[in-house]
Amino acid sequence: MTDRATFAWLADVFVIEARRGERIGAALMDAVIVHPDLQGLRRFCLVTRTAPALYARYGFTPLVAPEIWLERFDAEAYSRSG
Repeated sequence: MTDRATFAWLADVFVIEARRGERIGAALMDAVIVHPDLQGLRRFCLVTRTAPALYARYGFTPLVAPEIWLERFDAEAYSRSG
């Protein structure tokens, strides 16, 4: 997602465990990084548990000012019916 002016957020992208190590994530990031709508942005964010080394190769680092970032987290969101 991007406003095409200052910010982009990479979300809901993953490689299934059975296919990890096949450079699929790198191929996806190669395409994302050069996309014309994502050039010149001030901030590009993502969250990862499984691939921090992959994203580090594309210049991603820990948040510069994590104290200003907030979230609204609902641990039960997927377990409630309806």
